[in-house]
Formats: sequence, C-alpha cells, structure tokens
Amino acid sequence: MKKGRANWILTIFILTFILSIIFSAISNVIAASFNDIVLAIILVSVICLGILFDVIGTSSITAKEATFHSMSSRKIKGAKEAITIVKNSDKISSICNDVVGDVCGIISGGLGAVLAISLSTNTGINNTIISVIISAIISAFTVGGKAIFKTIAVDNSDSIIFAVGKVKHFFRIK
Repeated sequence: MKKGRANWILTIFILTFILSIIFSAISNVIAASFNDIVLAIILVSVICLGILFDVIGTSSITAKEATFHSMSSRKIKGAKEAITIVKNSDKISSICNDVVGDVCGIISGGLGAVLAISLSTNTGINNTIISVIISAIISAFTVGGKAIFKTIAVDNSDSIIFAVGKVKHFFRIK
C-alpha cells in the first residue's frame, strides 16, 4: 500500500473516531435532557444532516471543474473554493458520504434506541415492538432520503458545489 494512501486511511479512521465521540456525547447529553418530542426532532435533524452531507459528497464527484474555472476568472466569490472541492472530490466524497454519513447513521440508531426505551417506558408498549418500528422508520428515512437527494445531487451538482464553495469562502474554510 502506498504511504499517501495509508496516511489517508489513518486520517479517516481518526477523524471518524473523533467525530463519533463528539456527536455521540452531544446527542446523548441532549437525549437525556429533553422529552420524546425534542428527541424525535434531534433524531430527524441527525438524519437530515447525513442526507445533506451525502448530497455534497455525491455532487463533488459529478460537478464539472470547468464551470468553476470560468467563474473564478471572473472573480466570483466561492469559485476557487468550488474548484478545490472538485479537485479533491475523492476525499470530499469519502468524508461527506462515508465519515459524516456513517457517523450520522450510527448516532441516529443510538438516538432511536434511547427514544424507543423512553416511549416504551412512557406508554407501556413492548420495547421490542417500538424498537423495531423506530429502526424501520430511521432506515426508511435515511435510505429513502439519500435515494431521492442523490438524483438531485447528480442533476444539480455544479449549483450545489458552488453553494458549498460560497459557504467555504464566507467562513474562510481552507
């Protein structure tokens, strides 16, 4: 295995580990502090975040670099950042689709388990039944949302990456 590839794999491993700790800690603290409705809203937000990053990752692979070179030559803010995203689409896609997407999937499963236990305790309904239903809902929304938005990401990749480039430019993210 090439040294650069090994370094990238190690970086992704460490990034995933750190993001998992941060997101899990935050979501568990929040989950313990709020009622079932707020917990469900947080769960939906985590699923939406995973879908959003899947859109960005997919768009980065299908966007056309030439579009942004034209914008960059006209000094349009965000175009240089968009070029960087497209040039590094393999890494961007890996981070967005795999790291953030998978971490969101794992955290949504954990939040779903907490919600299932809470609902079971509050309603008296069997925990297994509630757990299965919540798992199915999480899976359906995650997979269905990614399927719907993947087509949108491919069809509108240049616009999406330009919007991300503008955000990167605004926040001066390298």
